[in-house]
Amino acid sequence: MSAQQLLQQAQQVCIKRGVRFTALREQVFTLLTKHQGAVGAYELLDELKILDASAKPATIYRALDFLSKQGFVHKIESINAFVMCHHFGECNHPVQLLICDQCGYVEETQSNDLENTIQAMAKVSGFKITHQIVEAHGYCANCH
Repeated sequence: MSAQQLLQQAQQVCIKRGVRFTALREQVFTLLTKHQGAVGAYELLDELKILDASAKPATIYRALDFLSKQGFVHKIESINAFVMCHHFGECNHPVQLLICDQCGYVEETQSNDLENTIQAMAKVSGFKITHQIVEAHGYCANCH
């Protein structure tokens, strides 16, 4: 899906949910669509400053927080970076990421078996999962 198609889909999702997709949020979203792998907030801030010289760290973090809450991006906690979710919309899915430590490529995968296993372990403990991200580090096909 192209960056323009992703942006249009995100706009429609925001309208349906009744949330504001401000011009700034759209700019940060568009910047994220240009990255193949994970990108840090400060790298995005540097790119945003080209468009808006007054942008500050709080500006980018607020936009990323909004995009994350809407499911448009995923935060990769282990490397403090963000990656686009190319299949957002109506789905509310657990996140499983394969992260290449060599080139930074990130692949989002979906395993119902893993999801079921984690849910079963949580149930045994009486734990209710509200948000799940599984991060696996290693080397992509191009780097190993």
